[in-house]
Amino acid sequence: MSTPVSSSEETSHLRRVLGQRDLVLLFVVAVLNLNLVPVVAADGPVTLWLWLLALLLFFWPQAIAVIELSHRYPSEGGIYLWAKELFGDFHGFLSGWCYWTNNVFYIPTLLLYAVGISVYVGGERTRLLGDDRLFVLMFSLSLLWLMVGLHIRGLGVGKWVNNLGGVGTVITAVALMSLAAYVLRSQGSRLTLASFRSAGADWRLVSSFGVVCFGLVGLELASVMGDEIRDPRRTLPRAVLWGGIISGGLYVGATLALLLALPQQEIGVVQGVLQAVDRMAQNAGIAWLVRPLALLLSLSIAGATSAWLAGSARIPFVAGIDCYLPSALGRLHPRYASPHVALLVHAGLSCVFLAMSFIGATVKEAYEILLHLAVILQLIPFLYMFAALVRLARHGDPTQAYYRKGPLLTAGFSGFAITALGIGLAFVPPPQISSIWRFEAKTMIGSVFFVGLGAMLFRIYAARKPGKAWKPDRPKSVYPGEGL
Repeated sequence: MSTPVSSSEETSHLRRVLGQRDLVLLFVVAVLNLNLVPVVAADGPVTLWLWLLALLLFFWPQAIAVIELSHRYPSEGGIYLWAKELFGDFHGFLSGWCYWTNNVFYIPTLLLYAVGISVYVGGERTRLLGDDRLFVLMFSLSLLWLMVGLHIRGLGVGKWVNNLGGVGTVITAVALMSLAAYVLRSQGSRLTLASFRSAGADWRLVSSFGVVCFGLVGLELASVMGDEIRDPRRTLPRAVLWGGIISGGLYVGATLALLLALPQQEIGVVQGVLQAVDRMAQNAGIAWLVRPLALLLSLSIAGATSAWLAGSARIPFVAGIDCYLPSALGRLHPRYASPHVALLVHAGLSCVFLAMSFIGATVKEAYEILLHLAVILQLIPFLYMFAALVRLARHGDPTQAYYRKGPLLTAGFSGFAITALGIGLAFVPPPQISSIWRFEAKTMIGSVFFVGLGAMLFRIYAARKPGKAWKPDRPKSVYPGEGL
């Protein structure tokens, strides 16, 4: 059996093509997913408090965690590497596995949303296609494989889709808020201060909190591509700051704009943003604005799909190099130096689950089920990330730190608690679900199955790893001379 190539040797062949501007736009397009705004806004004005709570207790700690951990461990792998370095190979693999498999589900939700928005570009004649399941499925698959082809050409090519998506996201969000401001000034608002009170609200809206936390992940995405960033220790902190400020502000503004434009019961979870733009543009006498904004929003969602596809595919790539998944996943394209096998496998699995999500469900319910399953799997690695931050604060070498002990502990404990809460609340069915048993069955079985599958695969491939038989490993010391 041949000796495996080490992670550092293989990833050194990756090309450093991401600068600070690329990272800011990557964070905007990855974090600011406008497809999540209708899902949250559909539960009413009280959800604005959920955004503010999550920004304070989850998003701010996430920014601190990403900056601190990427400063100490700037190499390829990000959230996989951090858990591996601080808690051992098994926990690193499980963290990376959940991060990857969540995107197997999340990317189909982006594709569904992109298709639901793109039908607005053709006007009234094409809008009804958004409810045609065969059309939605075929269009989604075509878009996915286009993204795969671009990223096989390399991140230097694929990043332009991300950048265009980031610009499209900002323009669409600003346009939505500007239209809402016009409606508010000319017609007044149906919302009052009483609208924002939680008393009397449907208790199931707490399920939106998991979606809100899920909507605020993404600052860690660039670190997964650490060996493809130019001077990561200098560029990442600035990019995280600007990307976080832009994304957080526009999330709150876009949610409020949607609530001003449409009654709560009329907000569609798939086409809500364009519904709001259409309604307000008609009232303002500028109905022509709908089509170009639909095109921009389609580009925005395509950019988000591109960013998450590219970033999450790096996890099986690094795991393949480490021989905890098939070693073929760790191959680079001989011409483009891209992890082409990992990209192809990722896309193939997304195709399977995209098709399966339509079995016995409407487009709306398929979207909700995929989204909540993605929320659960996505937030598990964040438990590791915040636990790693606490461990570094308590036992790490202070001379290597970016932040002091106090902010690290505060961010770590706050982020861990809110992440655990978000995971639990993701199992609560949202009010839009008509079949509660089907929702619970798919999310519960799906979550247990994929976490268990990851643990089983690790044991199988670790036992086959050249040079050693697997045994539970101890986490590495984080302080010189420290024994655990």
